[in-house]
Amino acid sequence: MDFFEKIGDTITSKGKEVTGKAKDLAEIANLKSQISTCEDVVRKNYIELGRLYYEKEGLEPGAEYEPFCRAISNAKTGIEDLEEQIRRVKGI
Repeated sequence: MDFFEKIGDTITSKGKEVTGKAKDLAEIANLKSQISTCEDVVRKNYIELGRLYYEKEGLEPGAEYEPFCRAISNAKTGIEDLEEQIRRVKGI
């Protein structure tokens, strides 16, 4: 009977171990999800901060920001040109 008790104890022990690991994995997944949410907040606020800076200082940015503002201005000009081409193709 001692043999079967040991088997039962082993099964119970391993079951608790698996359950504990599953809880750990669930908690880690939850924490990673929270990290992802925080990273999204940071990313969105960086974007908004950059947009506000560009709108305020884009024509005369500080030297370290000039390449980024120039790239944005060039891309916006490109968008306007492409939209004009679309209007011509549509005959508008």
